[in-house]
Amino acid sequence: MAIHDNDFSRLELRLPACRSNFRYFRSLLEPETKMLVLVKANAYGHGAVEFASMMQGEGADYLAVALPVEGVELRKAGITLPILVLTAGTDFFEEIADYRLEPSIPNLYTLKALVEVLERRGIKDFPIHIKLDTGMHRLGFVADELPELCEYLRSCDAVRVVSCFSHLAVAEDPEQDEFTLGQISLFRKNAQALSDALGYKPMWHILNSAGIERFSQYQFDMVRLGIGIYGVSALPDVHLAPVASLKVKILQIKQLKGAGETIGYGRWGKVSPEGTTIATIPCGYADGLNRHLGRGAASFSVNGHRAPTIGNICMDMCMLDVTGIPCQVGDTVTIFGDDPTVGELAGILGTIPYEVLTSVPRRIARVIVRK
Repeated sequence: MAIHDNDFSRLELRLPACRSNFRYFRSLLEPETKMLVLVKANAYGHGAVEFASMMQGEGADYLAVALPVEGVELRKAGITLPILVLTAGTDFFEEIADYRLEPSIPNLYTLKALVEVLERRGIKDFPIHIKLDTGMHRLGFVADELPELCEYLRSCDAVRVVSCFSHLAVAEDPEQDEFTLGQISLFRKNAQALSDALGYKPMWHILNSAGIERFSQYQFDMVRLGIGIYGVSALPDVHLAPVASLKVKILQIKQLKGAGETIGYGRWGKVSPEGTTIATIPCGYADGLNRHLGRGAASFSVNGHRAPTIGNICMDMCMLDVTGIPCQVGDTVTIFGDDPTVGELAGILGTIPYEVLTSVPRRIARVIVRK
């Protein structure tokens, strides 16, 4: 249950926007290409169960999470799509087997640990995904490790490789396309070597959201749709619909007068000589509202007007300067959505939209808006 009542703080998930973004990326692909949607990190802050449910209804072929616990949550909520676990680790293979999750395998040590669990339980042909390192250098097999991997896989009937994949590091940056194309070329070479050694061809996938938009000719068998489905495009002339809107309601309005009056912790908010009207809203840094957006650095939408923050952002609240803006207690304030966008807030903070979105905690209720 959310700590904040829906009537005061909510993250609205707009199904029409989600559907529109999904269809845009679908239009860039061949009909037979499968689409995997990333719902890790609580669906990039949107609410994993709610978003996975929408994706299951919209026709996604696969889901992906970062951790086994995220996959277990989805299974318990009734999600039936195949779920790839990108960071399976080595300690949760029992749960992975119990909940029909499909682990990414980045090295032989992890594979052997999984097989030990599967053989003990008498499980055969368990689906796994082989991670290839083509230049990101986080996780995955490099070319020199493939012969030993393939020899082990041929001797083992506990697992079956359903896909091999890699991760693009700079697909969104045109200035580094040479590096991206080099990654794709190396992936094709190593994926083919793996497939040849296995004697069957698993699915291949390397494109992320930016890759789908900029390198769709390399879509192979499946693509992985992450930040794009949530409304962020890698192309400057493409304007996707933001799926999430963080909205709160005004708790109190104060008319302040008098020289020397201040607002909030540290007394950083200053009342103007002519007087200042402030609105207090139930959203603070514990709700994902970064403190660096305080002291007027950002402004939020109130009845069609922008109201800047005033003073420091508190843990559970912040204050807005609504001087001259017609508003009253209970009116809605949009922190991000259509106006301002999550990209605007990310720009102020010198970060990326991912960080802003994933900062919204679970105590904020997720509400699906279907129209």
